[in-house]
Amino acid sequence: DISPRVMDVAKRDIIWLDEKEPVLRAIEELDEKTISVIPIFGENHQFRGMVSIHEITRFLINENRQERPEYHFYMGNFPRVLPGYFYQRGENLQFKAPIMTGAMPLDISLQRMEKLGSRKPVLVSGLREDLIKAALDQDFPAIVLTGLEQDRPIPLNLENYHGTIYISATDTAETLRLLRLSTPVMDIMDENPARFQSDITFDEAKATLLQSSIRGMPVFRGEHFDGVVTRRCFIERPRPKLILVDHNELSQSVSGADAAQILEIQDHHRLGTISTREPIFCYSRPIGSTCSIIYGHYKQHGIVPNPKIAALLLAGLTSDTVQLKSPTATDEDHQIAQELQEIANLSMEEMGKRIFSHSKNLKEKDPHKMLFEDYKEYTQGKVHFGIGQIEINDFQDLPELKKSFLHCLEEEKEKRKINWLLILFTHVIDGNSRLLVSPFSQAEEKLPYKLLEDQFYDLPGILSRKKQLLPEILRILEELEI
Repeated sequence: DISPRVMDVAKRDIIWLDEKEPVLRAIEELDEKTISVIPIFGENHQFRGMVSIHEITRFLINENRQERPEYHFYMGNFPRVLPGYFYQRGENLQFKAPIMTGAMPLDISLQRMEKLGSRKPVLVSGLREDLIKAALDQDFPAIVLTGLEQDRPIPLNLENYHGTIYISATDTAETLRLLRLSTPVMDIMDENPARFQSDITFDEAKATLLQSSIRGMPVFRGEHFDGVVTRRCFIERPRPKLILVDHNELSQSVSGADAAQILEIQDHHRLGTISTREPIFCYSRPIGSTCSIIYGHYKQHGIVPNPKIAALLLAGLTSDTVQLKSPTATDEDHQIAQELQEIANLSMEEMGKRIFSHSKNLKEKDPHKMLFEDYKEYTQGKVHFGIGQIEINDFQDLPELKKSFLHCLEEEKEKRKINWLLILFTHVIDGNSRLLVSPFSQAEEKLPYKLLEDQFYDLPGILSRKKQLLPEILRILEELEI
């Protein structure tokens, strides 16, 4: 299935933040880069969560709801958000605390300190020695001083103080604003965001995102982070590039091919009804195998395939032409088979024995799976029909399993919304086939083969679906003028 997936539009060259980075950094990135979401990572680049404008807004709203909110302070963020320097680094690198300013008279400030009890705040103040001394005595976790000249000493005894003193180069109001935004993003991020797996289809992911209020989501390949998608990623549906090999009808192609950009066709079958948006390279010849066509391209470009590629091409040629016994095999196929055997240092006869020794035992597998292992659909006029071909070792089990295969034909015909469904059972060693067909508008009555039982025919000497069976089916449908 080549339908576009989330992995095809996920952004991997993205802005991301460490979980300890300040909220201010997230705000700046979201604003300046006009992005929707930022993934957050912890140690060893482990995914931790996501931050978007929603998390920023929630943080700012909650800040104004509480009577006196506490903030998570990480000392490493002070110089990242506040112009200034450390006068003294404290023992605690991170802690939670409310903020207190030194704007009130000393007695009121002391009363406020007392009310806070064990919740010791971060003090933001100018050089008010009496207030700062009280904060030092109570061992506040941090003191941020404003309005001091560069390198001016603090005229107080700091010997027994274990907290941090930071000198802010900006005024008190701005210091308070920025100090709040020094909160690490880990405190505001969405730790369990909705996520996409990378193999979810483009259409399903787009619908999910557009039906939610989410601006963007992380993409994972299993448990591993694989990028981010936002709504903008789904503006244009990607068109995968595709070369049709050994077929030229979209009904026979991989799922999703109808939305792909067809680049070229390499085939040896009849031409179907495909149409393209732009001119393409099309190479089609009446030859036994597309592998012969591909080898012809090698020769045309003066390239000798390596032995492994030659072996693969020889295997395809062997299978397609039943060791050159099929009526589709041409003199050129015989010549190519000889050349490929020499390059691969393999015998087609031995390869054929190995390939066809694995022909299906009908009792071993589900009829539905066997039908579609080698299956092609066709359209003739208004009739849509399909032919599956199954290579088998003998016909012994066919009468016993006929009922289950007929049931399979009826179920799949209804499921796939097609008019006529057939299975060609081919005994590749003997070179004979049997045909099982679903009923369709008396078409089976015109089949030029011996009827063994209802809907079951003997096809001696027939190996090729393309050259021997398909022309008869098309002739019958033309005669019926359906």
